[in-house]
Amino acid sequence: MESIKPLVARHWLFLLAGIMWTGVGIMLLARAWVWLATMPISWELVLMTISAISAFLFYKFMFTNTVNKNIERVCNLPDPVSIFAFNSPKGYILVVFMIGLGIAIRHSGLDTRILALVYASMGGALLLASFHFYGQFRRERAG
Repeated sequence: MESIKPLVARHWLFLLAGIMWTGVGIMLLARAWVWLATMPISWELVLMTISAISAFLFYKFMFTNTVNKNIERVCNLPDPVSIFAFNSPKGYILVVFMIGLGIAIRHSGLDTRILALVYASMGGALLLASFHFYGQFRRERAG
């Protein structure tokens, strides 16, 4: 099995992680936008403002620590490394949990205003945090 494991230079893991976080962030924001677009403009503006503030707070106080820990973990990996190591085993479990949670709340019957707020907040935070990975990728490539 070791002989077929795809290996890459470690710096590519930062780009892969950034792409994943960006992709999920955009997907969540797009889902929120669909819900927001059906609302009166007053609700749309209020929820967008609250979501933007929430996204920044989640980014600043939760996701920054998570990204920095992941960057440190990847920096300590051997070079070359498995292409799948951009996320830790615990991280993959968290991804599966978050997908399940997203599906569950989307089908829970919650008001779309709440769903839009949650999805936009998380999507925005993930998108902001993804730029840390791109910065690390650029530093690793240059250095």
